[in-house]
Amino acid sequence: MHPSEGIRSVKGRELEGKRIILGITGSIAAVECFKLARELIRHGGDVQAVMSPEAVKLVTTEAMQFATGKEVITDLDGRVQHIDLLGDYEDRADLLLVAPCTANTLSKMALAIDDTAVTTMATVAIGANIPVLVAPAMHLAMFNHPGVQRNVKTLREMGVGLIGPTMIGKKAHVASIDEIVQNVLRRLGPGDLRGKKVLIIGGSSEEPIDQVRVITNRSSGETAICLAQTAFRRGAEVELWTGRMSVPVPGYFKCRSFRRVEELLGMVDEIDHDAVIVPAALSDYAPISTPGKIPSRSKTIALELTGLPKVLPAIRPRTRVLIGFKAEIGVSSEELIGRARARLEEYDLDLIAANDLSDVKEGATRTRLVRPDGEMEPFEGSKMELAERLMDEVQRAL
Repeated sequence: MHPSEGIRSVKGRELEGKRIILGITGSIAAVECFKLARELIRHGGDVQAVMSPEAVKLVTTEAMQFATGKEVITDLDGRVQHIDLLGDYEDRADLLLVAPCTANTLSKMALAIDDTAVTTMATVAIGANIPVLVAPAMHLAMFNHPGVQRNVKTLREMGVGLIGPTMIGKKAHVASIDEIVQNVLRRLGPGDLRGKKVLIIGGSSEEPIDQVRVITNRSSGETAICLAQTAFRRGAEVELWTGRMSVPVPGYFKCRSFRRVEELLGMVDEIDHDAVIVPAALSDYAPISTPGKIPSRSKTIALELTGLPKVLPAIRPRTRVLIGFKAEIGVSSEELIGRARARLEEYDLDLIAANDLSDVKEGATRTRLVRPDGEMEPFEGSKMELAERLMDEVQRAL
């Protein structure tokens, strides 16, 4: 067994049965393609690398053959690999991904110029209506050239999807591996939330004690990221509102931040989404804030807390589907479900996910899904699997 088989589908099965042609061109970002190919395989994909002559100067074919378990294509010969892989046949590839894509290759793709194995693959794929994704990487001045921008527009009009680039300084950097993989999963996914707007509100709020200290809740924000990625992969237009987060927030989502519950409530009037899911750990109380800083020499201090308004009732009139979370600790299963059901009815939610915080850990959770009809569904698994389950509910409701 080739070593690449040892990592197949360890992160998911979304790409199982999918064949991806990875076109690599002569950007220094090509050095990341080993990792990119392996990450696609970790989601179940079958990856075939195709390299331009300039790419071979940066990454060896032996490295990419080891990464994918397949002989790398650098030249087209009597096997007519471009037709065999991307022609109008039943067993053709499912997607052409050109990453990184230089200004030279991007422009040739737009003009159907075939002078490398990569550009020839692109012409065949576009002509055969096979999905094509491109991750540009170049100097910013090159990306901003009017001719390159015309070619970007032309490719988009042809149905080619562009991933990134990420603008950093004077460079149009290739998108991150995570962003590229998520876009591949989106393009080859079910698309059952395409055309829908989904808002995820995650993280925890922070209420100031003084101008230095805050009161907050324990929350990593991991579930919110899993929900956003799942909605994105299924085709939704995703927006993410975050409080304090302990996990990285992907840069490819439309994202806004808040700190206080009051600040979040001020954003509610801007909600026009089809579905809103709120795993955020929001404060129920806020201290009466002290100007400046309470002296640290004080051995004890007394805080006066005031109740804060609830956010879910304010969101309810502004969305078709509203899913909330209810977290408790140290209560019986019956009590947890009872409190969740009361919250569901009080706020007119479409679903509530209830859990005991002792059952929540990094990457995994044990949850009860409570519905308005009184049905309760137990769930135990990864947070990403929970996100998929909740998106099933959103899709069904919409």
